Amino acid sequence: MSINATLIAQLIVFLILVWFTMSFVWPPIVKALDERALKISEGLSAADKAKAELSQANKRVEEQLSAARTDAAQRLADAERLAQSMIEEAKARANDEGAKIVAAAKAEAAQEAVKARETLREQVALLAVKGAEQILSREVNASVHADLLDRLKVEL
Repeated sequence: MSINATLIAQLIVFLILVWFTMSFVWPPIVKALDERALKISEGLSAADKAKAELSQANKRVEEQLSAARTDAAQRLADAERLAQSMIEEAKARANDEGAKIVAAAKAEAAQEAVKARETLREQVALLAVKGAEQILSREVNASVHADLLDRLKVEL
């Protein structure tokens, strides 16, 4: 056999192999590669979509957190104002109550002082009468009078 016949035979075998590969082997490989490329593109698309959704979700979360912080600050300020007004009101009531108690105590002390003065006047009057009775019932004697006056001083 000559080299040309071998070459032609090899060329025919090669062409049969190419035809067989193109007809039976290549289409499933191309189909698998196309499916894989489609899955990859879908995955990338889903990843981009997920990134966008995550970005939007983060934005919504930040807005909600900002609103919550603002609301909390407002409520705290309201609570502080309410507490301050309650404290001021309680102080005013306590001052009023204290003034009433002090006024009542002063009035009671004044009444007690008046009662004590009246009682003291009555006792002094009684002692003066007793002293006068004792002085008049005895003789006029300076030493006896001094003794009676000393006893009156002690009783007062």
